[in-house]
Amino acid sequence: MADDTPGPAPRKLTDDALSDFLAERRFGTLATVKRDGHPHLTTMLYHWDPDARIVRFSTTADRVKVRQIRNNPRAALHVSSDDHWQFAVAEGDAEVSDPTTTPGDEVGRELLAMLPEPMRPADPEQFFTQQVAENRVVIRLQVAKLYGTALDVNA
Repeated sequence: MADDTPGPAPRKLTDDALSDFLAERRFGTLATVKRDGHPHLTTMLYHWDPDARIVRFSTTADRVKVRQIRNNPRAALHVSSDDHWQFAVAEGDAEVSDPTTTPGDEVGRELLAMLPEPMRPADPEQFFTQQVAENRVVIRLQVAKLYGTALDVNA
């Protein structure tokens, strides 16, 4: 007789476990809202600030996601484990900074602080100049809801 049990149920993750998971990862899918109400999905490098509950993204001011957030601030970030058995979703309202316009200005320093320590440049001035040239902005997703699950399976 075949075993008809469906297997383990997904395990709801605690807020601390979700926060740790977001901190361990670097890439996720940012969902913004198009004018027609459909989602727009973009794979993004992100920085999670657990104390402020803010997810930060670096992008250029001319990107579609920037216009969409300015039109409708609702957004979400979906992050998956490499094997896809665990995920986290961070939902909330997003805002877009002004572009960095002067090397070393407040937005430029925020962009630098988003980089993991091993990726930070030896010469920050060159980094700041490049961010200005690229017309970089920071998207800040203020997380109002954090949820996700893990499925404990034996491979």
